[in-house]
Amino acid sequence: MTLLTIGQLAERAGVATSAIRFYEDKGLVRSTRTTGNQRRYEQSTLRRVAFVRAAQRVGLSLEEVAEALGTLPDHRAPTKSDWHRISREWKPRLEEQIRRIRLLEQRLDSCIGCGCLSLKSCSLMNPGDVAGEQGGKGAVLLEP
Repeated sequence: MTLLTIGQLAERAGVATSAIRFYEDKGLVRSTRTTGNQRRYEQSTLRRVAFVRAAQRVGLSLEEVAEALGTLPDHRAPTKSDWHRISREWKPRLEEQIRRIRLLEQRLDSCIGCGCLSLKSCSLMNPGDVAGEQGGKGAVLLEP
C-alpha cells in the first residue's frame, strides 16, 4: 500500500497542507501516524479530497459532504456508483440553490446601491417591507 506524506497529498490534490489538516479535523479524511507521529495518508485519500473539493465548488457545506462520506464503509474513497447515488441525493438541494440564484439574478437590479437590506423598496431581501412590519432595523435579512 502506498502511503503519502501530508505534503505529497496536498501537492497532488492541489490544496494547502492546512486544508488537509482541516479536512482531517472534520473527519473527511484520515491518516495513520508513524512512530515519529507524522501523518501518512493512503493514496485513495486523493479521491476523498477531490470529492470534497467538487462538492464545495457546487456550494455544498462541509457538513453535507461529511454526511455523504459517512455513508461509505470503512472510510473508503467514493466509487463511481457512490458518486452517482450521492449526486442523486444532492440534486434537490442543488436545484433549490439554482432557483435561489435565478431569483437573485432577477431581482438584483432593484437592489444595487441601496445599502440597506430592509428598505421598503428592496424587492430582493425585503419584499413588501416584511421586516418593517416585524420591527426589523438595518441589514437584518440575509436570505431571500
